[in-house]
Amino acid sequence: MLSVRIGACSAPAIDVEAVRVIEVAERALDQARRGGGLVVHDLIEGEFDFDRSALARDLPRALRAGELFVQYQPKVHIRQQEVASAEALIRWQHPTRGLILPGDFISSAEKGGEIGELTIWTLKRVIADQQKLVRAGYDFPIFINISGVLLADAEFVAHACRIIRECDARIGFEITETAVIRDPEIALRHLQEIAAIGVPLAIDDYGAGLSSLAYLKQLPASELKIDKLFVTQLTSSNRDPLIVRSTIDLAHAMEMQVTAEGVETSAALALLGVMGCDLVQGYLISRPIGFDAFMTYLDEDAHLAATAVRRPSFAGREGFWKRA
Repeated sequence: MLSVRIGACSAPAIDVEAVRVIEVAERALDQARRGGGLVVHDLIEGEFDFDRSALARDLPRALRAGELFVQYQPKVHIRQQEVASAEALIRWQHPTRGLILPGDFISSAEKGGEIGELTIWTLKRVIADQQKLVRAGYDFPIFINISGVLLADAEFVAHACRIIRECDARIGFEITETAVIRDPEIALRHLQEIAAIGVPLAIDDYGAGLSSLAYLKQLPASELKIDKLFVTQLTSSNRDPLIVRSTIDLAHAMEMQVTAEGVETSAALALLGVMGCDLVQGYLISRPIGFDAFMTYLDEDAHLAATAVRRPSFAGREGFWKRA
């Protein structure tokens, strides 16, 4: 017997971020799986304006109760056709509120002083999973997002570095430029300490804020991630391809690999390959998935199905991108 579960989100056509719509739709689908039938959430009614202070107070209990879990989203090397790394993304399965995504509780954790404990928990969980991957024959780094609040916290940096040094795992950190701008001198010093113990650093959401070349040249990063804002419109915009191509060239000139976030179509993947982008991440490759599903994904070489499909040819336009 076939049963159907549907989760959906409705939102106004403007003034709502696409990521927010996807997050709420995922929450609706999770509730539909558990309760059956159709679940539709309406952002217009503001039903997901959580009491952020209540979430912050509830977070320590959630950590002790095992309500938080980690999902993984692979990053695939375009030319080598292999999974080169993955990003770890934290989720919260609340007993009464259902699935709570990072956008709803990370800022609360920062303001409530819980972000350090939450990040250390995530770090330890990811280290354990990365070691399992190595034993299964998959030896690549897993990246964790680090809050800007923590980059100014010497005690956190020392604790995180000690944990990484004591384990045999390949862990990377993703940071945003805005995180550095909070307190540039201290943040840059701490990032140098982190890089010195062999932790690769990736600059996340590049282009989404006020990107500064002054900070970019000082960051000890080996990877730059182009924000999905530019990638999702790559094949339907006149300006976005020029921005993406110039960013790729800049990063390569600074000896950094480039990851394009938000890759959702084969056409975008093909064009990024022509432009010389190194890595891709997005729903075309895989949505964030639990660890067991991630292991199955790797065992089945599932990324090949997304990257090997017949794609539109941009060969005739390659000269244009090289001249641009």
